This record gives sequence, C-alpha cells and structure tokens, in this order.
Amino acid sequence: MKTQSGSRLLRVKKYLESDENFFMTYGDGLSNININKLMNFHTNNKKTATLSAVRPIPRFGHLTIKKNLVVKFKEKDILSEGWINGGFFVLNKKIFNYIDDKDNCIFEREPLVKLADDKQLMAFKHSNFWHPMDTLRDKNYLNSLIIKGNAPWI
Repeated sequence: MKTQSGSRLLRVKKYLESDENFFMTYGDGLSNININKLMNFHTNNKKTATLSAVRPIPRFGHLTIKKNLVVKFKEKDILSEGWINGGFFVLNKKIFNYIDDKDNCIFEREPLVKLADDKQLMAFKHSNFWHPMDTLRDKNYLNSLIIKGNAPWI
C-alpha cells in the first residue's frame, strides 16, 4: 500500500511506545550533524519536534526562525537563500497527535505547519556539511567525495 511520509511515521508508532523521544530522517540526505548535540538541544527545549535547519543551495523550502523557534514552515517555496529543513529530526511521541490520516498525511505539510503554528517546532541550526541525494548529479558528487577520501559524513 502506498502511503505518504506522515502516514509512514504513524505506522511505526507501535514500535516506539516506550520511547519518549526518537530520531527520524527521510534517508535521502547526508550530513555530519552531531546527533548527541541534536538530542540535547531537543531535550533542553522541551518541544514536540526538533528539525535540523541547514543552508544549502536555494532550491528547497524555507524556515522562518526566531530564537531557534520555527515560526513559519514553507516547504519547497521559491527563495533566494535561507534555512531549510535538513531532514534529520528528534521527535517526541506527542508527534502522533499531529498525524491523523493513515495513508495520506504528508509530514511536511499538515504536521510540520501545525507544529510551527503551535510553537512546538524547534530548529537545530547546522552550518556544516549537508547535501541531498535527490538526483544523479547529487549521487555523483557524493560518490566523488568518497573516492577522494573527503566524505564529511563518515
């Protein structure tokens, strides 16, 4: 059965019952984000969700951030530069209150927008290496970093 990103997250809920907070990633990007610092940031801010905010080439959505609080989330908007969702998250189990469709919930739309509106979405700003793996060009670039022995995510 085909499902959207939020609905797939809902399907793992039963495996996370004993976990208060957990990591989630889309799996289509590479980064050298320090996950211990990411978890500590999330725990210290006591919000439902923390996303990694990164500054790549301006071809993705953007975040409006004030004092590390995401006040607006706009996925794949035309922009000239800014912070975007890097796809590495720490989520509290309260996240499941934001997902109400078993098949068609797109995580980047309703849940993240509502979390920002509710002031429950924090941004962990990561200014180091992050790169998507969306295209053959991305794949070739990332493979070239491995071949050169210069893969920052390893």
